[in-house]
Amino acid sequence: MSFLYEHVPQAFARYVIAPTDSGARIQAAPRIVVLGIGNVQWGDAGFGMRAIERMKAGWQCAPHVDMVAGGIEGRALLPLVETAQRMIVFNAADFHRAPGTLCVREDDEAIRYLGTRPFNLHQMDFADTFACAQLKGKYPRELVLIGVQPLALDDYGQGLRPAISAQLDPAIALACRWLRRWHARPRPRPPGENPLAREDGPPAPA
Repeated sequence: MSFLYEHVPQAFARYVIAPTDSGARIQAAPRIVVLGIGNVQWGDAGFGMRAIERMKAGWQCAPHVDMVAGGIEGRALLPLVETAQRMIVFNAADFHRAPGTLCVREDDEAIRYLGTRPFNLHQMDFADTFACAQLKGKYPRELVLIGVQPLALDDYGQGLRPAISAQLDPAIALACRWLRRWHARPRPRPPGENPLAREDGPPAPA
């Protein structure tokens, strides 16, 4: 199933207008997106994806928060960027720091580090996707990048180096700090809860 079929319906579901008891119509809570980007096939470049996978498995938030594994989808992520009021992005980028250093950047400064490794020259980088949203005047009013300095971004077929993997939980802790500031109520999932079962229905009987 394609990324758009999985995520675009949710992108607009948060903005359904519902009548109040008095007959007035109100807009849903401001949408927050927690997004992981990067390429898991290139070693440390998969940090953002591993971070969002771990966060989705271990944490839950208020209904107006979406956790999305964006990978290197580029253009397909444009609806997410255009409809989010606040966004947290996990990514590995060159911050010119020691490998394994965890860094936080906000708003315009964050955009400098939103690059992903495309598969081909025709694929749009996520930084370009964000620039398109800015040109259209539809982009998050608050952007937070939580990133790590990789040891290598060109280590094809390898997993995260230990120094990079060690920053997954600290990165999630930082994201939760921002989510609490935004009243998004992040909390650990109950032991044994399967988030995929909650999203896709109960598991089939054995």
